[in-house]
Amino acid sequence: MTNMVESLNNMLVNARDFPYVALLNVIQEKMSKWWNDRQIVAMAITTPLTPSRESELRPRFAQSNGRHTSQLNPVTYHVKGGELEGVVDIFNKTCTCKEFDIDKLPCVHAVAAAHHAQVSVYSLVSPYYTKEYYVLAYGETIYPVESQSQWDVPNEIDARIVLPQEVKDKKRGRPKTSRFPSVGEFRK
Repeated sequence: MTNMVESLNNMLVNARDFPYVALLNVIQEKMSKWWNDRQIVAMAITTPLTPSRESELRPRFAQSNGRHTSQLNPVTYHVKGGELEGVVDIFNKTCTCKEFDIDKLPCVHAVAAAHHAQVSVYSLVSPYYTKEYYVLAYGETIYPVESQSQWDVPNEIDARIVLPQEVKDKKRGRPKTSRFPSVGEFRK
């Protein structure tokens, strides 16, 4: 979360002193650009999973080779070999090593069990890691806000009188423009 906030702060350094509407326009333009860039990346994916999950899963195929797998019942497999054994339930998508349960991405044991059961490893992956979900996540477009003259404001809202906020006495000296560091954070 901190990296995201830092990125937004860095993006808005020059726009911080803009009026609110102009600042919101800068944010909207930047978010639209980021969103569009991610839509293009998502549409270009050629694998069933997102690139990061695909690169995480690929090594597990090689690591699962040579592991002894025995079927305990139609959906449960015992996988031996390596430093840790595992009991995999391919129906409930769980493993005793807990990696599969937590990550929702098949662990080495689940990959070996899927291979033994002749089940696609990709069918065991959480749908949230698939290309389809990635495309859906960035499927909408962020449009700019219309000009204020084109807004359709109800009469009861338009009739309200909004008074400006009370202004407190300003502190003397130059106003602070940089933020305070968080606990445990040091200035460079």
